[in-house]
This record gives sequence, C-alpha cells and structure tokens, in this order.
Amino acid sequence: MRNERLRDALLRNGFTPTDVALAIRVDAKTVERWITKGRTPYPKHRHALAAMLRESESYLWPDAVAPEHAAQVSESEVIRIYPHRNSVPVEVWDRLIDAAAKRVDVLVHAALFLVERPAFIKELRRKAEAGSGIRLCFGDPASREVARRSEEEGLGKGTLAARIRNALAFYRPLQGVAGVEMRFHRSTLYNSIFRFDNEMIVNTHVYGIQGAHAPALHLRRLSIGSLFETYSECFDAVWTSARSATF
Repeated sequence: MRNERLRDALLRNGFTPTDVALAIRVDAKTVERWITKGRTPYPKHRHALAAMLRESESYLWPDAVAPEHAAQVSESEVIRIYPHRNSVPVEVWDRLIDAAAKRVDVLVHAALFLVERPAFIKELRRKAEAGSGIRLCFGDPASREVARRSEEEGLGKGTLAARIRNALAFYRPLQGVAGVEMRFHRSTLYNSIFRFDNEMIVNTHVYGIQGAHAPALHLRRLSIGSLFETYSECFDAVWTSARSATF
C-alpha cells in the first residue's frame, strides 16, 4: 500500500526520491519502495527523513512505533497544563506567535482575545509574505452549531455569532493575502487549536463553560509522540470539511 503521507510531505517540500536518497545515504529505489509499497525505513532513516520533512515519525509511519512507547513519549509532549485558557501567560502567546516561521493554524469559534493583541493581524500578514502558511478556521456565524454553543455557554441567543462577526472585522485586511486562507466550519468544536510550527495551545471545551475559563494544554511536538499529532489531525479534518470564508 502506498504511503500517501510520505508522498505528500515530499511534494510539499519539493523533494524527489533522489534528493532523499542523497541526503540520508540510501538507494533511490529504496526510497521509492518506502513510498509506493509502504515499506517502513529503519529507525535511523525514519528519524532523518522526518527531520528533513519537518513531520513526526508517528504521522509518516503510524504503525512503526509501539503504542506503549508512543504513549510514554506523548507524556513528554505536554509542557504545561493551565486550569483556564486566560491563565496562559501573555508572554507565552507572544513567544509562540513571534517565533512561528512555517505554519500558523487556528481553529476557533471567534477567539477575540487574539486580535486584542495590537500587532497580531500585521504579524500574520508579515509571516505570510515571508512564506509561512496561515490557516484560520472560524465558526460559521450562520450555523446551528454556533447558535447551540452560544446557548450552551450561557451567552444567550446570537451572542457567539455576533462575537464571530466582530472578530472577522479585524481579519478583513488579510483577505486576498497570498499564504493566508480563511474558512468557516460547522463542526461541533470539542477543542480550540492554536498551532505555531511545532508548538500548540489546545483549549478544551467544557459544557456550560466559556472557552476562556476552560483548561488549556501547551504541547510541543516530538518525533514519535502521538498527542500533538492527534490534535493536528483534528485540525486537518475540520479544515477539509470547512468552506471558504466570505465576509
């Protein structure tokens, strides 16, 4: 079975099997078999190729690492647990945003607190112009899911939709900027996800509690861990089902 994840990662990074073979000193036909036949490389080659592609081993070869080992490593992916999202220090957000050079992924309903950071939108534009990929996924303010969440959080009918529209006004300058994509989702959002390269803040959602007061996890990706990868795959799944945001 073809390894589509490996194939896609090579294409995204502009690498050919020959490039990989030269970089990690294996035969190009061996690399082809890793892709077309789904063969699993030796650990040293997995590590080198994952680093080269800036992906985790657990993403590229999900079955290569024993579940027990992956679980142990995943514990080390947790940098800190905060009792509430609004207790994540401002300097942590500043560092994550400032340091991101390749990817910024945001999955939220509104996240007005981000645009309260005065330079946030300008920083996203600057990063996109420097080659970073920016994906912003908001709750569809016209959806039943947003209306239901607004009531479940005790905000009242239409309040969350209004917050989303308010937030979108700040993001309007990013429309049409190369490298910035914005979409609306209609999913039942179990977690808000804020990814900055290989670090991430996951804001869990708790019934009846507003997001700012729900717990948050600060994660850092490790090559064979699976926790960071789980939330990355969650983002991708919602992103794939979302539609282009027009506002």
